[in-house]
Amino acid sequence: MGIKAFAPASIGNVGVGFDIMGLCLERPGDEVIARTSETPGLRITKITGHGGRLSSDIDKNTAGVAARSLLEHLGESGRGIELEIHKKMPFGSGLGSSAASAVAAVVAVSELLRTGLSKRELLHFACLGEQVASGSYHADNVAPSLIGGIVLIRDSATLDVHRLHVPKGLYVVVVYPKVEILTKEARAILKPDVTLKQYVSQSANVGGFIVGLYNSDIALIGRSLRDDIIEPQRAALIPGFYDVKSAALSCEGVLGCSISGSGPSVFALCANSLAAESAGLAMQQAFAGHKVESDIFLSPINQEGATIC
Repeated sequence: MGIKAFAPASIGNVGVGFDIMGLCLERPGDEVIARTSETPGLRITKITGHGGRLSSDIDKNTAGVAARSLLEHLGESGRGIELEIHKKMPFGSGLGSSAASAVAAVVAVSELLRTGLSKRELLHFACLGEQVASGSYHADNVAPSLIGGIVLIRDSATLDVHRLHVPKGLYVVVVYPKVEILTKEARAILKPDVTLKQYVSQSANVGGFIVGLYNSDIALIGRSLRDDIIEPQRAALIPGFYDVKSAALSCEGVLGCSISGSGPSVFALCANSLAAESAGLAMQQAFAGHKVESDIFLSPINQEGATIC
């Protein structure tokens, strides 16, 4: 017997909020099973769905590092615990795959040991795990996957994280083109300089987006969901991106469209599920026009985050 935790996919940045905003989906996601063992120490005994690409070495695995960090904090480093990791989402997709594994691991281990720690108390350890894959300590995927909703990260270093109000009816469609973009590579191409005009525009859009959420002002959310800094730099990494975006925005009820995290997935935030379905098909057809196969994921905003199965 063991404890199984599920951690859902997430959309980092949500277009307008590079490294400071994230959104939780209902699916896909990763599962981690934690069980006690008579053999001292933490071990990864099984990994599925990874095509041989993930290491079972604790130091090289996001779930392993996250779980070990939690155990060290608890003074339980010698406790015998086995982890099974079941990857149920694609690598390098821009859907927070590495974050989901880290989140599921800390939730499963915490529940197994009956620590009583809250999700917010587990956040730091999941971020340490995610850092293995991304190369930096940030919470724009980890936080929404763990606590759910649309999340603002005011400061990653101190994990000053806040859930934002989500208007009723908002729906998300994510189209995942079957090309791979690794987070570290997508960050490496970004220029460090931002013009004053870009700073003003982006700041106004972040503020407008948040005000739109709290006032349930759908039109304002749509006007504000624009990324003038990161999206233009990463668009070339995604085949046919601007055609895909145009296809989404041509559908009634679509509020905005941008790159999910580091890409290549592209998301559209929509006023309702019907709009999301229409946008998903239009986006998929646009990718097909560039000879790129893709998968569609439809989801309301997941307000719960990680769960015990």
